[in-house]
Amino acid sequence: MQVYHGSYTEIFNIDLSKSQSNKDFGKGFYVTKIRKHAESWAVNIARRYDKKPFVTEFTFYERAFEENRYNVLRFDDYNEAWLDFVVLNRDPAFTTNRHNYDLIEGPIADDKVQNRINDFLDGIITKNDFLNELKYHEKTHQICFCTINSLQLLKKTDTKYSSYVVRISESIIENLMIDLDIDEKQAADILYTSETFTQLAEESTKLYKKMWQEIYGILEKELRKVL
Repeated sequence: MQVYHGSYTEIFNIDLSKSQSNKDFGKGFYVTKIRKHAESWAVNIARRYDKKPFVTEFTFYERAFEENRYNVLRFDDYNEAWLDFVVLNRDPAFTTNRHNYDLIEGPIADDKVQNRINDFLDGIITKNDFLNELKYHEKTHQICFCTINSLQLLKKTDTKYSSYVVRISESIIENLMIDLDIDEKQAADILYTSETFTQLAEESTKLYKKMWQEIYGILEKELRKVL
């Protein structure tokens, strides 16, 4: 999976000690698979520091979500468990993480959502009403790398190489949607959790130099074995 971090500078080395406390999922290094959101964040933070915005791109080995050696928490969407977890981590009374997860994935409490969280905490809105509002909120995404161990799953990608991977992935996802009659999220999950994508995301395999149709054929063979 290609993921992005928006800032006012290019990221070469990740230093978790510089991470801010009281974020959605606690202290950690945050990325998103939605590039436009990283770009928007980069613009906002660059303006704050009077710098130029920059989006750093990484390859994330998503299969790690399924490996037992990582302590993982995933939220598929805005829900009560997500809300309780965000409220826990955003409590200003604590400056260290209140969990022991390596990786956490889920939606973002952006400014609009954070304002409503404050309303909920102040008793202005009930939890049920707030959760009902979130059903109509724009789709967001973030992954928090909370430990040094988890950072081994991130590899800074070469811009030219990564652009090939993105284009190939888009074509494959589009065809999966058509051939399997599924939505984009389902198609993306199939691709990004496949061994085929693991190989595609590894620059040394040179798989990205092949036509997307050939890579799609490799994926089809893999799926037939699984099924």
